[in-house]
Amino acid sequence: MGSQYFDIKPIAGRIGAKIIGVDLSTNLSDEIISDIRKALVKHKVIFFRGQNIDANQQVAFARRFGEVTTAHPTVPSLPDNPEVLDLNYGKTVARANNWHTDVTFVDSPPLGSVLRALVIPPSGGDTIWANSVTAYEDLPTHLRNLADQLWAVHSNAYDYAAATVDLPEEVRAYRAVFTSTVYETLHPVVRVHPESGERGLFIGGFVRRIRGLSQNESDEIVKLLQAYVTRPENTVRWRWQVGDVAFWDNRATQHYAIADYGNQPRHVQRVTIVGDIPVGIDGRQSEAIKGDSSAYNRREPALVS
Repeated sequence: MGSQYFDIKPIAGRIGAKIIGVDLSTNLSDEIISDIRKALVKHKVIFFRGQNIDANQQVAFARRFGEVTTAHPTVPSLPDNPEVLDLNYGKTVARANNWHTDVTFVDSPPLGSVLRALVIPPSGGDTIWANSVTAYEDLPTHLRNLADQLWAVHSNAYDYAAATVDLPEEVRAYRAVFTSTVYETLHPVVRVHPESGERGLFIGGFVRRIRGLSQNESDEIVKLLQAYVTRPENTVRWRWQVGDVAFWDNRATQHYAIADYGNQPRHVQRVTIVGDIPVGIDGRQSEAIKGDSSAYNRREPALVS
């Protein structure tokens, strides 16, 4: 799939493409937005180099693809912009150096995320994305049949049985905010993409257990499936530059922000787009177990005037 409005340059063999010839500071036509959306669904994560936009323009661009969420279910937004999550690593937020899909602990995780680079270290600080659709396709038949039947509980609550004594104070403080409201949701391990119809593994760092299995069995199966997601063949690595914008399909990817830049500053801002309730291959939808995400997803009942 190409576009008559811009160039699409694939980066890795299975995921990722650069979009060349689009200025996100302008009022893009519906036709351009439609082609960007098609490129997103096909390539899973797309990148725009050298964009000169502010937070309001970032929100406006994201809103062309759907309603925009509040910044996060638990973490505060920018004081003057409720849709923007400020990720100033080392200052206001702990580093997210683990494989995850954004906010899967709620019943309607984001459709996608738009991330803008403000300050980037001269070395280190790359982000890796993984294609969860090709990961599913790589599974041997027996594992695929097993995954098709599984449902997993996702939560923002951490496993406090793990040792936390060595965590820095800022990490502990951030975790306290992150878990100030606990959410739990039951999701299918194999999700059907609502636009492409593709099947993908819907797991990642917020999975806590597989329904109907012991913790040890859950951990082993998730580890096995996760190893397919993060195989190098299924990934793309992006070397950030200031002004870059990344837009990823949260329904078909995981990502990992590499914490290899020491005390160098790294500052990015994220806006997320409201997603739908995931659906498994049997047509059943995810179910919220704990926590109400309606405010995050802007789904409060309309006020009667």
